[in-house]
Amino acid sequence: MERIPVAEPVLTGNEKKYVNECLDTGWISGSGKFVTGLEEQFAAFCGAKYAIAVFNGTVALHAALLALDIGPDDEVIIPDLTYIASANSVMYCNARPVLADIDPTIWTLDPDDVRRKITPRTRAIMPVHIYGHPTEMDPILEIAREHNLRVVEDAAEAHGAEYKGRRIGSIGNVATFSFFGNKIITSGEGGIITTNDEGLAAEIRILKGQGMDPKRRYWFPIIGYNYRMTNVQAAIALAQLERVDWFIERRLEVASWYNEELAGSGVTLPVQAEWARNVYWLYSILVPESVDRDHFMQQMDAAGIETRPFFYPMHVLPPYHDAAGDEKYPVSTEMARRGVNLPSSAKLTRADVKRVAAAVRQALEQQVKIR
Repeated sequence: MERIPVAEPVLTGNEKKYVNECLDTGWISGSGKFVTGLEEQFAAFCGAKYAIAVFNGTVALHAALLALDIGPDDEVIIPDLTYIASANSVMYCNARPVLADIDPTIWTLDPDDVRRKITPRTRAIMPVHIYGHPTEMDPILEIAREHNLRVVEDAAEAHGAEYKGRRIGSIGNVATFSFFGNKIITSGEGGIITTNDEGLAAEIRILKGQGMDPKRRYWFPIIGYNYRMTNVQAAIALAQLERVDWFIERRLEVASWYNEELAGSGVTLPVQAEWARNVYWLYSILVPESVDRDHFMQQMDAAGIETRPFFYPMHVLPPYHDAAGDEKYPVSTEMARRGVNLPSSAKLTRADVKRVAAAVRQALEQQVKIR
């Protein structure tokens, strides 16, 4: 049977038309109408005042932290369970990522552990809206106000997710998104930064363009970076953004099918908190504690279905290794050990989901028989 990938882009809108316009007009580099259009429309989509397009989601985080003046000896609190770009972007600033555990239900940053990690050097908190579910932001914002900290939302996986009716990207001081090929909307590579702070937006624009003064061409008052998104990337992203509601609705539909097909299977299904809108970037499950997760994934692969594990906790990775981390971060350790992401493309049909669910049940039953 045809293999089902864990993620696959859908490029059936105006992507080709807009890219061809870039080629026909010669506007292929870091400026053009598609860059401008993407920034304006994405800001409106998030309910933010400003959006700045950049080359990818990782440089979006770096530029945001730089604009907040995060530097040597500063500390930024991040979740232990996240993609490594969250930690690396802090290190790029010569600052220190401080790990905190996650909530056992929604798998995002645990505010209680954040409080325990505050020190005189803490400058910012970086909640990560993982796998499409938003972090509970009010407690994070309260902690930030109490300690005069900045809040950087890593929203790489959460286009369109909502917290208490507000779209992610307009809640913290600044938010960053990724347009990598497996994201809800994509430009292959690419990213964008949103904020309601005019001064912060202006600083990010200078930083992403080699530090050039916007009012004095080729005058560079600061050291900047070449983090510009190309007009070609923006053309693809804008075409995707035109259909973002459809992309989200498809993921919600796929998630509802999984919920029905996997009910009573023994796996822990992803949740949606009462205050949240989960956009299910990936449909993420936890296998039972008694199941060998890696063997389960091998069984799924043999059935022609690609899966992927949850991210490794930061504390087990060599650059951020903490020998006592399993005890310090018990929830992220356990979730990472049992977590599996199932195919979640907008291309999936009900028959595809039924096939995946049947393979999940069969793999679990086989492990039970072996024991």
